[in-house]
This record gives sequence, structure tokens and C-alpha cells, in this order.
Amino acid sequence: MMRAAVVVLAAGAGVRVGAELNKVLLPLDGVPVVARSVRTARAVSGVRRVVLVVRDGEQDAVRAAVEPYLDEDPPEVAMVTGGATRHLSEWAALTLLAPDIERGELDVVAVHDAARPLAAPALYDAVLAAALELGGAIPVAHLPDLVAVDGRQLPGDLVGVQTPQAFRAADLLAAHRAAAADGLEATDTAGIMAAHTDLPVAAVDSDEGNLKLTVAEDFVVAEALIRG
Repeated sequence: MMRAAVVVLAAGAGVRVGAELNKVLLPLDGVPVVARSVRTARAVSGVRRVVLVVRDGEQDAVRAAVEPYLDEDPPEVAMVTGGATRHLSEWAALTLLAPDIERGELDVVAVHDAARPLAAPALYDAVLAAALELGGAIPVAHLPDLVAVDGRQLPGDLVGVQTPQAFRAADLLAAHRAAAADGLEATDTAGIMAAHTDLPVAAVDSDEGNLKLTVAEDFVVAEALIRG
């Protein structure tokens, strides 16, 4: 059976939502955004570890938001403090997972943005399986009918890259260590891997439910999706 870990990144600010709180602490149909993301990650088949990365100073608030939605079954949720950038937050989580990876106890690691709380377990399953087979996998959403700011029609085969992004654990740790050594900071996990490995990366079709909560209107759409 595949042995996986999931890193849930919740250390951003989310200022465009217009709330005083970090957006991942806001309720989404009665459940905090971050709790939804963590709860799904724990339910994915083969997941042995979940690491929740939080902003310094929000540890207690995040813990209070998440704990009511956790049962006593494994995996437990470890919390680490993130850095000033997404890259550094991811590195903090990989540092925590490094001993397990080095002992060969984890095959694959998925990295997910807490602000995508409706990512389905089936999407996790697909990217984790593809990463185990090929080396890496990212979910993509097709972006038809895009128009440039100058009015030009853009190619219809463009895609938007989402999370969870999954990679073989040992290769991901090695890539992060190489990035730390040469000072590279990437905007997502795939960028780190592209800079330091030649592993193939599968593009896995995402679905409309895996939207990112960026502005207040996104919460309205997400709640509509939850309620069907």
C-alpha cells in the first residue's frame, strides 16, 4: 500500500477576501476552511502523516479551528510554523518529514493549499497514484476562451495549475535541499521540482469544485457547491 504524507499550507494572509481574519479561519458553510482541508487530507487512502503549516502567531487560532473536526483515528496532524513565503513554508514541512523520508517510510508527499478546501479525495488519489508511478503529478483545469488584455484570443489549450501537487518523497526532499543550497525560491512545488529534477510530471484533470478561495465571492460559489 502506498505510504503518503500531505502538507496543508495555511500560512498565508488572504487579504483580498476583505476579512480581518486569515481566510482559512473563516467559516465555509459552518466549518472553518482549514478544517475542511485537513479533514479531507486525513481521509485519503494511504495517508500516514498530515502536516499543517501555519502563520506565526496563529497557532492557537488554527488549533481551535481544526481540533473539533478531528477524530482520534490516525493520522495525527502535526503543526509547524511557516515562513515568509510559500516556498519557505513548504520547506518547514519537509524538514519535519525528512526523518520519515530518509528512513524510507514515505513514498509520496502531496502539497495542498488550505484555501482549496473542496479538493476531493478522488483528486488526491489520482495525483498520488500518478506521482508514485511517474515521479510527480499536478492537477490542472482547462482554461478555454481566454482573451489577452489587448483583445487577442489566447490558445484554447491553456491550463491552470492547482493543488494538491504530489511527488515522490525522496526526490521532493532532495529538490528542496538543493533549492536551499542555491537560494532558489519557487512559487509552487512543481517549480522547485522542475529546477532540480528531470522527473516526468503528469497533468491530472481537476474539477470545478477545486476552486481557490481568493475573494469574498468565492465563498458564495463554494457554499453553493457544498449544498449542491
